[in-house]
Amino acid sequence: MRYERLLLGVCVLLVVGCNRHPLTDYRPLDQAGMWSSAIEQLKGLNVSDQEVAQVVKLKRAGISDDTCVEIVSSAHEHKRLFTSADSAANLAGAGFTEPQILEFAHADKLDSISLDAVTLKLIGLSNATVQLVLRRHLKGQPVMASAEISELKNTGLTERQIVDRINAGMTDEQAKKEIRERENARNHANTSFVRVRGRKPR
Repeated sequence: MRYERLLLGVCVLLVVGCNRHPLTDYRPLDQAGMWSSAIEQLKGLNVSDQEVAQVVKLKRAGISDDTCVEIVSSAHEHKRLFTSADSAANLAGAGFTEPQILEFAHADKLDSISLDAVTLKLIGLSNATVQLVLRRHLKGQPVMASAEISELKNTGLTERQIVDRINAGMTDEQAKKEIRERENARNHANTSFVRVRGRKPR
C-alpha cells in the first residue's frame, strides 16, 4: 500500500510539473524595460523562454506591460502558448490601439485578422469602415477580404458603395465577379469604332 501511494505521488508530481518552466530566463524582459511587477505576473503565468522572446517583441513595438501580460494570459486561456507577437506588433505599427489589439487577442484572432486589418488601413478607408469590417470578422459574419475591398475601390467604387456591399454580406466570390464585370466595362468603354472623316482628295 505504501508503495502504491508513493507511485501515485510521483505520478501527480510528473503531471503537475510537465508544463512548468522553472528554468525560464526572465532577464530579457528586464533588459527590454519591463517593470518587475509585470515580470512577476508573467512568472505566475509560467511563461516559457519562447514566450519571453515574444513578449520582448511586444515591448519593442511600444506595447505596455499590462497589455503584454493580458495578451499572454489570453493565449493561455485558449490553451496555447503565446506566439503572436509579430501580428500584435504589426497592428500597433498600423495605428491600432491597445484595447483593439486586446479585443482581437481575447477572440483568439490576432494572427487571422492582423493582415486584413493592416491592409484595410493602408487602403485608406476611414476608421469607421475598418471597424465595420473587423467587427464582422470577430462575429463570424460574412465579409470580404481586404484584397477584394481594395480591388473594388480601384474599380471606382466609393467608400459608401463599398460599405453598402459589406453590410449586404457580399462574399469574396461575389466581389470578384463584380470586379471582373466593372473592369471589363471599363476596358470596353472607349473601344467603340469612331469613323475619322477627312477631306476628299481633289
